[in-house]
Amino acid sequence: MSDLARETFTLHRRGEAPLGGAALAERMARLGGAWALVDDHHLECEYRFDDFAGALAFVNRVGALAEELNHHPDIELAWGRVKLTIFTHDANGLTHGDFVWAARVDELR
Repeated sequence: MSDLARETFTLHRRGEAPLGGAALAERMARLGGAWALVDDHHLECEYRFDDFAGALAFVNRVGALAEELNHHPDIELAWGRVKLTIFTHDANGLTHGDFVWAARVDELR
């Protein structure tokens, strides 16, 4: 498990500003993997699978994590492919929790 995935996930407190600049760069470096930072606003990652059943099973694991943490991504499911988009709506951008969440999703693969 990555060090970021081991960190405590906490929900964003309303009124806190989203991460920016060096804080985003530092967390992206720690996240690694295939996640992309889009417009300094959200994270996206696309996972490939051998078939629809594998992609669907992954979506179900992601859904269970989302429910456990009460932090829900946008999910796009297609044959052999899952695309996830995550950000904190209350912050209208990224928070530390989004990066912890993304690292934990990587562990589900």
